[in-house]
Amino acid sequence: MGAGRTVLITGVSRDLGRTFARRLASAPGVDRVFGVDVIPPRGDIGDVTFVRADIRNPVIAKVIAKEDVDTVVHMSVIATPGSAGARGTMKELNVIGTMQLLAACQKAESVRQLVVKSSTTAYGASSRDPAMFTEDMQPRRAPRTGYAKDVAEVEGYVRGFARRRPDVAVTLLRCANVIGPEVLSPLTSYLRLPVIPTVLGFDPRLQVLHEDDLHRVLQHAVQEGVPGTFNIAGAGLLVLSQALRRLQRPSVPLPSFAVGTMGSALRPTRKADLSPELLAFLTYGRGVDTGAMREVLGFDPTYSTEQAFAEFGTTLAPAGGRADRVLGALASRLPDVQETSRRPAAADGSLSIAGSEA
Repeated sequence: MGAGRTVLITGVSRDLGRTFARRLASAPGVDRVFGVDVIPPRGDIGDVTFVRADIRNPVIAKVIAKEDVDTVVHMSVIATPGSAGARGTMKELNVIGTMQLLAACQKAESVRQLVVKSSTTAYGASSRDPAMFTEDMQPRRAPRTGYAKDVAEVEGYVRGFARRRPDVAVTLLRCANVIGPEVLSPLTSYLRLPVIPTVLGFDPRLQVLHEDDLHRVLQHAVQEGVPGTFNIAGAGLLVLSQALRRLQRPSVPLPSFAVGTMGSALRPTRKADLSPELLAFLTYGRGVDTGAMREVLGFDPTYSTEQAFAEFGTTLAPAGGRADRVLGALASRLPDVQETSRRPAAADGSLSIAGSEA
């Protein structure tokens, strides 16, 4: 990587964006890093220069031009509204924000590299899925709403930008669900529940990426400049029941509609967001082929899926006696779920509910 690189990173108000920006600012060959977001980051950003700007506004083009930015890392495609507010605002940030950012990059002659953090959510999750998705495959069922649709639209705009600016090295990273001590996402919030609702009759395959490996692959992409679309995930898979045993979380199997109802009840509390795409993932799972990540991009994650779950588990508070209280509240909220049985937890850590047959 040549000297004098000037990098602009979006989404630095969130922990993953902030910590990556701070890491990249100390990387060899990077002279300046500008972090952009609508609100300031909560923690230390080191040598990163924070720029308060909304990427939905054309003013982002002035920032890129003024600072002579040559590399853009787009990390602000978000899966949860969080500080963004309602779902409509989240979609604006994801889709309109990406459109404006790419329009700014297209006009800026200084830009030579674009790295976009996308998600394997682009493949969806359904009963018709292959064992492993490769980068050239399409989802079996095109997403119609939510974050999955945002990801599909964002990727479409990125491909369009790559065609219009063939002189720019465009790297699209389809990252598996990221987990780690500092990660707040739909999946990690779900796994932090004192009792984990699972979809009755299904044991989905899970493939994840440790947060440290997310930072490493983003830095690798910036430094190496290898264009293309790449699946990014830790080696191996776990089914949900295996993951929950390793995390020592009690679980309760429920019909799919009941898990969805529970998600609606939990959403106002902000303890978890069991969105339709997450519910599909927790039903059918997803696996992606990472051969291109290793052979073309030249990146190998430090953590396997199993190791990432193991480290995440060390940060979880024991469920303890909270399990019974949660199950009682669950039964009162879901009229279709009968009184919980008081039998001890099964050998796999699950808690059964009487009358929960589909």
